[in-house]
Parts: sequence; structure tokens; C-alpha cells
Amino acid sequence: MPVTSSAVLMLVVSIGVLNCQTFEQAMEAIARHDTRAAEAALEALGRARPQDREVALARGVYLFQLGKFVAAREALAPLAADSRAETFVLLSRAATGECVAVAGGLRSRFQGGGDARIRRFAGLGAVQCAIAAGDVEAAAALLNRLRAGYPGDADVLYLSARFHLRGWNDAVHDLFQKAPSSYRVNQISAEIFEIQGNYAAAAGEYRKAIEKNPRAVNLHYRLGRALLLGSHEPAALEQARQEFERELEINPNDAVAEYQVGQILAAQQKTAAARPRLERALELKPDFAEAALALGRLRLGSGEAAQVIPLLEKAVRLAPASEPAHYQLMLAYRNAGREADALREKGELDKLQQLPSGEFTEFLKKLGEKR
Repeated sequence: MPVTSSAVLMLVVSIGVLNCQTFEQAMEAIARHDTRAAEAALEALGRARPQDREVALARGVYLFQLGKFVAAREALAPLAADSRAETFVLLSRAATGECVAVAGGLRSRFQGGGDARIRRFAGLGAVQCAIAAGDVEAAAALLNRLRAGYPGDADVLYLSARFHLRGWNDAVHDLFQKAPSSYRVNQISAEIFEIQGNYAAAAGEYRKAIEKNPRAVNLHYRLGRALLLGSHEPAALEQARQEFERELEINPNDAVAEYQVGQILAAQQKTAAARPRLERALELKPDFAEAALALGRLRLGSGEAAQVIPLLEKAVRLAPASEPAHYQLMLAYRNAGREADALREKGELDKLQQLPSGEFTEFLKKLGEKR
């Protein structure tokens, strides 16, 4: 767990006792990433001021930063009474294979009081030791506290991502090893293919999963979605629509599947059939911004400018950053003769600085889960 160069500054420069030319040279070398010059300057400063604990601390922390953990431990060992030095001694021992021995000490340093920056270093080390020991519960608890205390910290977020990715990998490995014939193996394979953008392979795996468990919720939806993401050709649209219909046979209250059917019917120029499907989607999920927009667009195209304005205003409230929503509302205002309102919406659209690409295109681009 490397410490950034600025950590040395935070730990010692604020003390205000190292203002000398050699120390300034060391800091300048650190700033330009000249590790040899920085280390030499700190060594020279240590020889010149052998009794200065802050000099020893700065040198020890910098050695730790360079990955010279044994040297860092030796440099910091004489500073046993300094909690900062003790923390970096524990971290150095952890980095050289002594996690079991120091994990408790790191947890105590993290959970206790004192300098928040030192606690952060201890917490990161404690998490890594917990992960190395396979103590998932301890690692998760420590990460939760770290994220609460340092919510925007890049190192904390990175370690959290690594931890959860490892959990994902372990769970997937167990799934393949312990339940190789389960439809879930095909489902997870399909989802991995989707992430990779291989939609044809994803569709194939979803079909295998459906063969094994045709009544499983969400499989037909995911197959339809993979077909749409793979192609916008008429045949693909029709195949996808059929899969969404099958999903609705299993789960009639699936608002997203209902919406997808309505969108495909609209794309197929089957406006009369599309409208009740979009109305049903909005009935099932009143805060479904995409459904409100799609239905509003459909009604606007049928000449219901004045009547559809409340629906499109709702779409804008639900999705204020949606260019298509503002665009359709602007058209509705204009067609209803409300020029001032149309100009206002034009201004909102201009602020978004993008031309409307159409909600059907946007929904095809989406890779996220149902909302």
C-alpha cells in the first residue's frame, strides 16, 4: 500500500521544525520524482541531525513509500513512542508477510482516535491483511468504515472495488465448480458476454439457460435485450419483442418488458398497438420517465399536442437531463401555440448542448439493469 509523496509533507512539514536547505532539497526531489536525490538528501539530513525524531520519521515514511519496507522498519523502530512511526512499522511488517501478527494492531490504530491521515493508512493496511487472511466479514466491515470516513478517497474506493471483484470472481468460480449444470451458469456466462459486448454469444447462453428453466424470471427479458443490443434489424426487433412477450407471460407486472414491447411496436410503425403497452408500463411504474416520454412522443405524433403537455412535463420532471424529453416538450408547446413556453424549453435544450438522439436509440444503448 504505497503512500503518496505528499504524505511525507503532511506528516512532517506541518510540524515546522524541518525548515532547512537539505530538507527543502529532499522535498523538491520528491516533487520531481527523483527518488535517488530525495533519499540521499534525507540520509544526509539524518546524519546532520541524528537526534531529530521528525527527520527519522520523514526518512522512514519515504523509505516505506519507495517499497523498501525492511529499511523503513529499521529507520522507524527507534521512534517506538510515536504513534505515527508505530503505524508505519506495522504497515512495513504487514508488507513483508507479517499480516497475521500485525492485523490486530492495524485495526486498533484505525478504530482508535488520532490523526485521520494516520488512521486512514492503518485502515487500508488492516483491510489488506483481512483480505489476505480470507476474513471476508472483517474486510467488509473495515471497508464500510473507511468509505464512511473517507468517501471520496481514491485508494479506499480502489481497494473496495478490488475486494468486491475478488468476491465476484470467487462466487463465479464456485458456481462453475459446484453447480456446472445449473441454468445459472449459462445466465452468468451470458451476462459476462454482455459486459464484453459479445451479444450474439450472450443470446446463445440465455437460450441455453431458458432451455433448462423456461419459467425463470428475467431470462426472456435478458435474451430480448441482448438481441436488441446486437442488432436493430427488423428480424431482431421482432425476435426481441417475442422474448419480452414471453417474459410478460411469466411476470405480467414487468413494467420494463411492457415498455420494450411498446417501443418495438412503435419502431415497427404499429402505433395503435404500441400505445396501450406504453400506458400499461406507466401504470405499473408511474415514475418511469422513459415510458412517459415514449408515450408522450407517440401521442404528440398523433396530433395531441395540447393534451400531451402534462405528460411530457412529467417526463421532464422525472428526467431533467434528458435532451429528448425537453425536445418533445418544446415541440408540444410549439404545436399548441405556446410560443413563450417553447422558447423556454429551447433554452433548456441548448443548455444541454446536445442534439436530441431519440429515446428509442437511447434505450437501445443502455447496458444497465431494469430500474
